[in-house]
Amino acid sequence: MTFLAPWFLALGAAAVVPLLIHLLRRRIGLQLEFPAVRYLARAEREHSRTLRMRNLLLMLLRIVAVLLLAAAAARPAARLAGAGHAPTALAIVVDNSMSTSVVEDGAPLLARFRAMAGDVLASASADDRMWLVTADGSVRGGTAASLRDELDRTRPLSGAGSMPDAVARAVATVTASGLEARQVVVLTDAQRTTWVRPARVRGEVPVLVWAPSRPPPANRAVILAEARPVRWTPRGVVAARTLSADSTTYRMALGDRTLARGTIAPGEEAVVRAAPAERGWITGTLEIEPDELVADNSRHFALWIGPAPSVGVTPGAGLFARDAVDVLRVTERVVDGSGIQLPSADEAATLPALLFPPADAVRLGAANRALERLGVPWRFGPRRREASIARGEQMHSVAVTSRYQLTPRGVPDAETLAVVGREPWIVAGAGYVLAGSPLSPTATSLPVSAAFLPWLADVLASRLNSEPSAVRYATPGQRIARPGGVDALESAAGARFAVSGSSLEAPAASGVYFLVRDAHRVGALIVNAEAEESRLDRWPAADLGARVVSSGARVVSDSDEWVRQSFSGVARRSLVVPLLVALLLVLAVETFAAAPRARVEQ
Repeated sequence: MTFLAPWFLALGAAAVVPLLIHLLRRRIGLQLEFPAVRYLARAEREHSRTLRMRNLLLMLLRIVAVLLLAAAAARPAARLAGAGHAPTALAIVVDNSMSTSVVEDGAPLLARFRAMAGDVLASASADDRMWLVTADGSVRGGTAASLRDELDRTRPLSGAGSMPDAVARAVATVTASGLEARQVVVLTDAQRTTWVRPARVRGEVPVLVWAPSRPPPANRAVILAEARPVRWTPRGVVAARTLSADSTTYRMALGDRTLARGTIAPGEEAVVRAAPAERGWITGTLEIEPDELVADNSRHFALWIGPAPSVGVTPGAGLFARDAVDVLRVTERVVDGSGIQLPSADEAATLPALLFPPADAVRLGAANRALERLGVPWRFGPRRREASIARGEQMHSVAVTSRYQLTPRGVPDAETLAVVGREPWIVAGAGYVLAGSPLSPTATSLPVSAAFLPWLADVLASRLNSEPSAVRYATPGQRIARPGGVDALESAAGARFAVSGSSLEAPAASGVYFLVRDAHRVGALIVNAEAEESRLDRWPAADLGARVVSSGARVVSDSDEWVRQSFSGVARRSLVVPLLVALLLVLAVETFAAAPRARVEQ
């Protein structure tokens, strides 16, 4: 048992008053010898035992009345049956990930969650403290009325969110409330991909989870829509894949017009080849027929259409550079010219250029002087001979055995594309990309790896071309590194949002957002939901309970039971009303017991 106002227990000391009155009570009167008095004395002696018992009962009833009053004022709560519930810190966790927008029984599952959570709020008292926590980690506290308004405004996310993190945040919130009675209640669709990572609950906070007992409806989804390459000159392909048990018809749109229609077989990748007349940045979508989960029936992509960059290779760049550029030329991704140079650094005369250190160490001084002349804020430092694995975008198991340490001059405005250990190996800035190793298999496996050709094509088109076409991919709300020089995001509708710092948060809504530098589009951020969010398979109740690592976790599938147990799960009820009822009964008995004595005294 606990007391919410324990200082009122001090009133219990007043229980000594009836006891003192009983012990100190004295008869005060004048003794007279009168014949009639002898009969009264004899009657009193005959009834003295009854009188003593009645007085003792009155004393005990009055002591009990004082103690009951003091106990009720202290507002006790106990793990016993009682009226209502003790003031409770309650957090309602609502799964509003994209998968909860699936329609079941004619309504979205999230709508059912809102109704159930509203029923819990309706049973709350004014002494409760409550919060609403959603899958994106948002925590909102307030009264039952304000949280009901928040529920009405809750909409499905464009992605998965994180239910394990939301539960952990809810537990931390109620734990910090200061109230003895705490409870976390969860509404989720029990999606397997959502609960791959367990929710670890600290402390003894009870967690009550509601999850559907029946399997989800069949779902069709677009899980891939990608332009290959991102830069079309002007030809290219769009690859598409769907999640479906059978063949699915699709419509592919480029800008405002339909590019293609067709059918995708399950498990296969459809490829659409095209050479559009448009130029510049173009947004696209791939759509399939709507089903019970509409949110994943389309997917966004983007591409840049324009002339191929002109590229020239100097002799010092080496055989591998010349052969790779020849392959890109055959596929019309580059053309001969002097727009972009691929030289050894000691041969570099102009920018933009992809620069490598000279194969002959004797030429290193000339290379550093050329870098200074071109305004590149880096120099080749000491040579490192050690076997390491490079880490960076598109660097898949690329080994580095010989490299020059890249030493900055001042604080360059540059982006590190690859590192070896903790040191930069490939860096990029305005008009240049600089590597720390010669393009030779004796220095690095990059020129003989499968990653080399895609990496080279991306560097030429996205980093060094006069009209860059860099593309970044993200899920809603994901934090990604901010591309160098980018100062704003622009939606497809034209609205711009300033960005700063070393990273940025992807918008919450799926779509294409252009990367803007100095009011010019230099790339695109493509935001789509996680493909796993379209897989609606659910955990059975017993297995879902194991995903919530807590000694007090329970999973139910009955909506009425979940609402009914939302407060009783804390197992503490207020005893104020029962104590007051007991006090009234004691006072009634005391009044009845005292009445006969009053008649005798009269």
